[in-house]
Amino acid sequence: MFSGAQISLYPMTDDFVGVIISALGALDPYRDQLRIETDDISTLLVGPPEVLFPAMRDLFSATARTGKHGVLSATISRGCPGEPDDPICNSTQFDDTAAPLAERQAAALTAVQNAPHIGVFSVVQLSLYVLGQGNHMDEIYGCIDFLKQSGTFEKSKHFATKLSGDTGALFATIEQAFCRFGPPQGHVTIDLTVSANSPSAR
Repeated sequence: MFSGAQISLYPMTDDFVGVIISALGALDPYRDQLRIETDDISTLLVGPPEVLFPAMRDLFSATARTGKHGVLSATISRGCPGEPDDPICNSTQFDDTAAPLAERQAAALTAVQNAPHIGVFSVVQLSLYVLGQGNHMDEIYGCIDFLKQSGTFEKSKHFATKLSGDTGALFATIEQAFCRFGPPQGHVTIDLTVSANSPSAR
């Protein structure tokens, strides 16, 4: 199955180039496990979710640690029928997506509870899209129930759910939403915005 993310990083500072270039060093431990392509709009990360989400987490955390307001925008997708399978994406993460919904929710909650503590507070806005199946709303509502129990839930919004907390727990929550809801080989996408150090919060 093909899985990956188109990401764009926006540091709100005059030295945005320096912040981005410095933060890119956080991807170094993952480079041999991802296909990375960059142009003047975004960077494509292709790989299995157990690599993809920690890579995004560490990239964003490196940006947030500057103390400057930073935003990560991402479109994350798996199982797109228009994309060829890529061996770099091979993963066991989707093996239990055919299990009963309650079992998947319980496993997702356990994964979030075991997430590493990164020490960076962030907020997240995400929307999950389960495509190409008749019971897609069952999966979306099941995911929302999981999000509300995850310990990262802040509030429901129009068209999205807002989460907040340590980036370790947040990206673990997003990974579980991506991997455990929707059909095993189905097309699932997440529209994601992550923010840290926003002056609005003050």
